[in-house]
Amino acid sequence: MLSVRRALVEDAPAWRDIRLRALADAPTAFGSTLAREQCLPETHFTDWLAEGLSVLGFEDDEPVGMGSCYEDLPGWLHIVAIWVEPAARGRGLNGLILEELIKIAEPTGHRVHLEVAAGNDVARRSYERFGFVGTGETTPLRERSSHVVERMVLPAR
Repeated sequence: MLSVRRALVEDAPAWRDIRLRALADAPTAFGSTLAREQCLPETHFTDWLAEGLSVLGFEDDEPVGMGSCYEDLPGWLHIVAIWVEPAARGRGLNGLILEELIKIAEPTGHRVHLEVAAGNDVARRSYERFGFVGTGETTPLRERSSHVVERMVLPAR
C-alpha cells in the first residue's frame, strides 16, 4: 500500500537515508552530490524538515520516496528532491508526492515549478502527465557541471 505524509523533524534519519540513496541512484538528477551530503551533520536534515515543506512516500510503512519544496522566487515554491526507490517506481508514488507538495503550496497562494534533467525522459513525462509545462529555460545542474536542467511550471489552476 502506498501513502504519503508530511515529513516531521523526527523523520530526519529516514530522510537522510533516502536522500543519500537518491543521490547514489541518480547523481545527475540533483543539485547536490552524494559526497557532499554524506559529510553533512544530522542537524542539516533536521533543519530541512523543520521548514515543514517536505514529504515522505511509503510502501507498506517503509519510506521509499521523498520530495520537498522551498520559496526561491517571489510567489513561487520550487519543488526539489523528488525521488522514488527503483523497486517502488511505476505505481504512482511520484504523483502522490507531487500532489502533496502542491497541497502545501495552495494555501500560500504560491505557484510551483521544478527542474528536470535533460535526457531524463521518464521524469519529464511524469511531470507533463501531472500538468507541468517546459519553459525552455535551462541552467547547469550545479556549478561546473556539464549536465543541464530545464525549468518546468505548473500552470495556474
